[in-house]
Amino acid sequence: MSSGTNTVGMKKVFFKTFGCRTNVYDSQVMMSSLKEYEITENEAEADAIVINSCTVTNGADSHVRSFISHVEKTSEAKIFLTGCGAHTKGESLLKENRVHGVFGQSEKQKIDFMLSQDKPFYDPGDLNHIDEMIVDDFVGKSRAFIKVQEGCNFRCSYCIIPFVRGDARSMNEERILEQISKLALNGFGEFILTGTNVGSYGQNTDTSLAKLMKRISQIRGVRRIRLGSVEPIQITDEFKEILDEPWLEKHLHIALQHTSPAMLKMMNRRNVYKQDRELFELLAEKGFAIGTDFITGHPGESEELWREAMLNVRELPLTHIHSFTYSKRDGTPSATMKPEVNGKVAKQRLHELDALIKEKNLNFRKSCNQELEVLIESQKDGLYHGFDQYFNKIIVASNEDLNGNWVNIQNYEIKGDANYAKL
Repeated sequence: MSSGTNTVGMKKVFFKTFGCRTNVYDSQVMMSSLKEYEITENEAEADAIVINSCTVTNGADSHVRSFISHVEKTSEAKIFLTGCGAHTKGESLLKENRVHGVFGQSEKQKIDFMLSQDKPFYDPGDLNHIDEMIVDDFVGKSRAFIKVQEGCNFRCSYCIIPFVRGDARSMNEERILEQISKLALNGFGEFILTGTNVGSYGQNTDTSLAKLMKRISQIRGVRRIRLGSVEPIQITDEFKEILDEPWLEKHLHIALQHTSPAMLKMMNRRNVYKQDRELFELLAEKGFAIGTDFITGHPGESEELWREAMLNVRELPLTHIHSFTYSKRDGTPSATMKPEVNGKVAKQRLHELDALIKEKNLNFRKSCNQELEVLIESQKDGLYHGFDQYFNKIIVASNEDLNGNWVNIQNYEIKGDANYAKL
């Protein structure tokens, strides 16, 4: 797929994206901004490779490093690093001659200029930057990611992200709506609102996430709106008023990070378990699947606090989990906290938590008597893969070409890993 019309003799660039949906969006902005290069989905033929990196955990950093090692062994391509890791690891990678150039998120629309630099460079850019770009297509995707805000004002004790993404700031509402209108005209029906802290949208521009979503829902062609992760305190009374809307995905991802009140205090979190539970029960009554983020093995997580957390998790109507073992980030308050939790113990706790949520998800799917509204996103080994309105995976066998289509499914088989259907 190329970004320009005349591709003869054009240099080719391959994009490798790590991390969250915000990075997926940022990569798309770079692809849409290219004029002088051709995008390739084949890494082997690239003249330049752009790594959009994540630095949320040590694991994320090592994935990026091992991808760089892989490129060094297999390719002559120039390597460029952007994304969150540009701020934490960029200078050292440049010093080690492992990348040709490093640039911050604010510079991504100047991608042609960045790729044309002959000399190695480090350009961290501006942490107060707001995207002005309008993306009207997503290469190889059937749903569109829309970045509505950037940065975070929360200061959770374990988190490096405010230092690499800056404070919370919102995108211009009219521009967001213009972008969605263009994408809807291009056939996109599902929109995923993303950002560093999506729920803080509009806090300094006199609007709100709920108001924005109502406006998006009125755009012709919009069928489903999905949200990235929101904080419990961001599900306001105004937000609760849109819970019954047919366009809102019946799945919300609400970040708790822990369910022990003592741990939440250590993590400098703003949520309170008792209130979290009331909120989750309200959402479950309304038929929502509910996901959360959870960190195991944060310093101070004693066996007693872990047991308390698990008892609380059992009570919650959770269906999805995004769990991590704690990862020390230099410069954050948690990095100096004691006592540390053994990595092996943190992993065991993670597996215990994941197994419980897997069981809860299966029970949710078994008790769900609804017709599934599925957007088919990809095809693998002759089977179609998509997600329903509860963000549960469904695998469909069909002789028709279903890629990018919406299908309604009444009869399906429920298995441990996913739902299966024939059409």
